Amino acid sequence: MIHTDMIRAMLNRKSIRKFTDDIPSDETVRTIVRAGQQAPFAAQLYSILLSRERKRNAFHAPLLFTFCVDLHKMETVMKKRGWSMITNDLTMLIFGIQDATLAGENMVMAAESVGMGSVYLGGVPFWVKKIRKKYRLPKRVFPFVQLAMGYPAENPPPRPRYPLDFTLFEDEYPEFTDDLVERAMKVMDEGYMGQDYYKKAKLILPIIVKDRKETYDFDTYGWTEHISRKWGQWQQDIDELLDNLKECGLELERG
Repeated sequence: MIHTDMIRAMLNRKSIRKFTDDIPSDETVRTIVRAGQQAPFAAQLYSILLSRERKRNAFHAPLLFTFCVDLHKMETVMKKRGWSMITNDLTMLIFGIQDATLAGENMVMAAESVGMGSVYLGGVPFWVKKIRKKYRLPKRVFPFVQLAMGYPAENPPPRPRYPLDFTLFEDEYPEFTDDLVERAMKVMDEGYMGQDYYKKAKLILPIIVKDRKETYDFDTYGWTEHISRKWGQWQQDIDELLDNLKECGLELERG
């Protein structure tokens, strides 16, 4: 592989959940956010909320950014030009998530370049009411992910990723062979178990599916079992998510 300072930083990136007492300066914060703004975008359909309430922030991080799909801001600009938005909310939501996610990743790498670390929090769409109240969000603003950030007080190893041949498919999508799938799973499971990731965290997701018994322990429980338990047991019903979108003034029902 080619190695540059930027590529090395990307390949060595890891989630940080423990932070020192050092507080990033205002200049550092503004620089990181400005770097985020320079990411590619569809229409800058996002806004970023910032909390410095360390005692209340996730992992007691000195900075907690909340990324929102922001149609309110876009509609305000359009109104100045005499236009009304007719594009459906699902389309706008997808483009807004793209915009905000790209900005967030720029911020992650900008933070890494100045010695900071971060971790994403993906449960935000289910905390909408609390976040809307805290930040007094207007309608048409949907918080969907958070980024806790600060100076690292830990140095975990980078976590494994699928092999390239299970990620990059040139010309056409392949028919998966058992060998390809099993090799990809082995990379993930042995990588996590080799770092004692779940053992150190004392984390094995409980089985809540009826008639399915626990057959794993910390020596055999790997990433593929962990992630399978998430998506094999959680959030089967979409009503809560649709209700939270509606709470933010976004309608995803036909008509």
